[in-house]
Amino acid sequence: MKEKSLAELQREVDQYISQFKEGYFSPLAMLARMSEEVGELAREVNHTYGEKPKKADEADNSIELELGDILFITMCFANSLGIDLTSAHDKVMHKFNTRDATRWTKKNTD
Repeated sequence: MKEKSLAELQREVDQYISQFKEGYFSPLAMLARMSEEVGELAREVNHTYGEKPKKADEADNSIELELGDILFITMCFANSLGIDLTSAHDKVMHKFNTRDATRWTKKNTD
């Protein structure tokens, strides 16, 4: 499968949402939805790596699917506010590469 750019992913999400009259949820509703998805991810991580096994009757979800849900709602949120996630990513990486340049111990590349 061909790798998609972040811009392509945002367009794909926008095309999907644009087919519905309701369109994007309000920013507050999207934040609530994002919080729900992060909670579902936390539950899956806890079941996989924590001390709390799943109950026998619990649905089979996966960390991969929960991360996908978070990515989808993040793109919805960004699209609804006119935010280019590639640009946002570049700004965040610049921040980490400058502000945190000496914060962590780098691996030897020899």
